[in-house]
Amino acid sequence: MQKIIDAAIEYIRRLFAENADGHGLEHALRVYRTALHLAKSAPAADPLVVALGALLHDADDHKLFHTEHNANARRFLTEQGVDAETADRICGAINAVSFSQNRGKRPETIEGQLIQDADRLDAIGAVGIARTFAYGGKHGRTPEDSIAHFHEKLLLLKDLMNTEQAKALAEERHAFMEAFLRQWDRETDISID
Repeated sequence: MQKIIDAAIEYIRRLFAENADGHGLEHALRVYRTALHLAKSAPAADPLVVALGALLHDADDHKLFHTEHNANARRFLTEQGVDAETADRICGAINAVSFSQNRGKRPETIEGQLIQDADRLDAIGAVGIARTFAYGGKHGRTPEDSIAHFHEKLLLLKDLMNTEQAKALAEERHAFMEAFLRQWDRETDISID
């Protein structure tokens, strides 16, 4: 299994070589490590599906690529000799991750739930704050636009976690974001007398 994991890491490194908006190798590695950590409490989860789904979860993200049917992920999986059924399970888990594409839907598989939780955990807390501003800056958002994103999405994520372990981790990260936003309000709400 380690050989294909190493190959997936190298594939993501190449795929996101020019990316500086908070999606890329470091994000994929954090999601991978977090998903595997969460999977320790889910013995029914297939570790290969969790690992490859986590590493490849942004390989066909609609915000970043104009691919269809998980073309980038499937190309990698085919090149690595992954059988069609396993590739379908990995792509199914990947497709369950997106917040905007899956509003109100909980992933049907434990692997999808673990990867979605790991990705959402990486969107909140200190790392989430940094990623929000990196993405916003690259896409022409003002800091104020990025602050609005906290209210539109990020502050909702704590209550959308699937697993108990992710819910516990989300509490601290959510509290950190709330403290950051209170500080932001203090620093930006200066009146002139």
